[in-house]
Parts: sequence; structure tokens; C-alpha cells
Amino acid sequence: MNQGKFVFSQVMEFIPRYQFDKIVKRYKGDWHTKNLNSYNHLLHLLFGQLTGCDSLRDICLCLEAHSRMLYHLGFRKSVSHTSLSRANENRDYRIFEGLGCLLMEQVRDLYSNAKLSDITMDNVIYALDSTTISTSIKLAAWALGKYGKGAVKMHTLLDLRGSIPANIHITDGKWHDSNELDRLSPEPYAFYVMDKAYVDFKALFTFHQAKSFWVSRPKGNMRFVTLKQMEILDEKSRILEDSQIRLTGYKSSRLYPDNMRFIRVYDPDNDDIIDLISNNFEVGATEISALYRHRWDIEVFFKWIKQNITVKALWGYSENAVKVHLWAAIIAYLTVARIKADYKSPYSITEVATLIRISAMERTDLRTLITKQDDSIISNQNVKERTLFDDI
Repeated sequence: MNQGKFVFSQVMEFIPRYQFDKIVKRYKGDWHTKNLNSYNHLLHLLFGQLTGCDSLRDICLCLEAHSRMLYHLGFRKSVSHTSLSRANENRDYRIFEGLGCLLMEQVRDLYSNAKLSDITMDNVIYALDSTTISTSIKLAAWALGKYGKGAVKMHTLLDLRGSIPANIHITDGKWHDSNELDRLSPEPYAFYVMDKAYVDFKALFTFHQAKSFWVSRPKGNMRFVTLKQMEILDEKSRILEDSQIRLTGYKSSRLYPDNMRFIRVYDPDNDDIIDLISNNFEVGATEISALYRHRWDIEVFFKWIKQNITVKALWGYSENAVKVHLWAAIIAYLTVARIKADYKSPYSITEVATLIRISAMERTDLRTLITKQDDSIISNQNVKERTLFDDI
């Protein structure tokens, strides 16, 4: 008697198998493979991510305990944790990176019309930041961080409409954040919101020349002269100053020879005054400050990744194994986000991931599982969840 598909196998139907096989062929991922081909490898990793397994050993233990279900879950066969570890070390991480980039492109389109609170513009809005994952310098000698400790950085360009990553770059901990600006291709009329670690005037002027807009905070030693005070239209707003400035530092004035905007705003939540700089003179100062406030959405994204997707303990320590692990985590996140959008689930991405995690081995309809909402549950419609800030 057919009792329906397992939830996990239904989730895997959202993986674009045809495109994945083309990526595998491009990088010869199945060359001389016997027991664990690339797709089966991907299934093992996503099973671990979506069910919350802490290690490769846990993944293999769970699958071996349910060996009678493997075929119906989509697995060709189970393998030992040693074989899985060897695959992480040797199979080209670009296979998983290629799938992740493909999913980023597809999923971003599904959330392109998402609205942001206090934002009226229709421009594409990005947040740029990085998160650091600590590791052992003895086990991961390539991942050198600050103070001689081991660290891996995941640099992320996040499309704030839906909190979907548009670009991800994984490096060692020594890679400075501002270097990421040189790797990005500025998108005309898009907004890039970043903190002061990204203030590289040469790179920012390149964005300015490409007709891209940026919003950041000035460093404490930035020297400038005020050219013009701009009118503050709403006297009830928390804008204390809105002016047009020009850099006067010997080096900075040559790297950024054009005018920029300086905004000073009062933050009542922290009883603090925040200074902002931007190259946009058309958008109101209140909306500029709202844009910078949305920069915290990327911190929520990083916290979601660390709390809901398994990256607390790395599944390998070579550069290739770490990148395979982190890209598997991103693929899991994007797959959940795609399911939520396709099925128009009233739950948040976090809640959809939780339902999938506790029901992965059940035979139930996925659409029904994530759309049948109890009236007593008040769900946050947006991907960002302010409660995640509690531990920051």
C-alpha cells in the first residue's frame, strides 16, 4: 500500500537535478566514483543539514538505522562516515558552489517584490557583511585568523528583499572585509548598505562612478569640510543633521574627489547618535537611516545560519571540506526558502525549516505540512526575526 512520499524526498525534488548533473560533469565530480557519486554525496549532506545532525558520523548512523527507507528517501545506498569524510576532502567544492549560485539566482527572483518596512523605493537593496566561524589552527592550518587563531570567514552580499544571498565568498580569517568591494561588480541604481569596515574610498568611488549607491558609517578619523546644509523636511524626525561634505584628507580626497552626504541621526533605542555617509542625494534622510537600520537583517541571516543550519562543528578541516560544508548549508537554506515561496507558506523560513526537521522521516504531504497553520500561531511573515537578536 502506497502511503505517500517521505518529507525529505519531497524536499529533494526542489533540487534542480538536471543542472546539478551538468555542474558535476563540468568538474568531473563522478570520475572513477564507485560507492558515493556526487548526487548521493549531496543527499547525505543535506540530510545532515535539514535534520540537524552534528557530525558526519551522526548522518551515517541515522541513515544506517533507517536502511529499509533509503530507497524511498532517494538514497542510492548508505556509506560509512569515513567514505563521506573522504568525499568532502576530495570532491571539488565548486560542484556545490555552482549549485548554490544557481539556487541564489532562482530564489532571489521569487522574493524580488518583497517589501521592507519604512522603505518606499523600488531599488535593489543589498547588505554586505561577513561572519566568522572559529576553528582549530592545528587542524585547519590554511584558515589563519587574528591573533594566531584559526578562523573561516563567510562574506555575504544579501538581497534584503527576502534576505536571500546574492553572492558568497569563503576565505580565511585574515581576509579583510573591504577587499570584497573589489570582487563585486557594481549594479547601477542598486543600494549597498555596509558598516565602517568596508569604507575603502577608492572602491566606493568606483561604485559611485558605476551609478551605484552606497550607505555606510564614517571612520572616526575621517576628515571633511561641510559644503552645504540640506533642509530637514520633517522636523519631528530624528534627523539632527543632513549636509553635503567633501573629504579633506591628503589621501582620501584624491581617492574620492567628489562630494558625499553626511547624515546625523538620533537612535532612541540605544540613546545614541549615529553618523552616516552616502553618495545618494535624492532619497530623504529618514529613508537613508531606515536603510542602514535594515543592515541588521544580515546579522539575523548569519544567526539563522549558525543556529538552524549545522555549522557549529565543521565536517572537515581542509579548505575543500570546509567550503563543501558551508555551501551545503547555504543550499539547505535556499531550498527551504524556495519551498516557502513556491507553496506560499504563511510560516517564516525558520518555522518551515523546523517543520521539515521534525517531519523529515514521515510520510506526509509537504505542502499540507507547511501551509496548514494553526490560528493560535502568530507567524512573522518576514524572513528576519527580531527575537534572534536576544543573544547578540
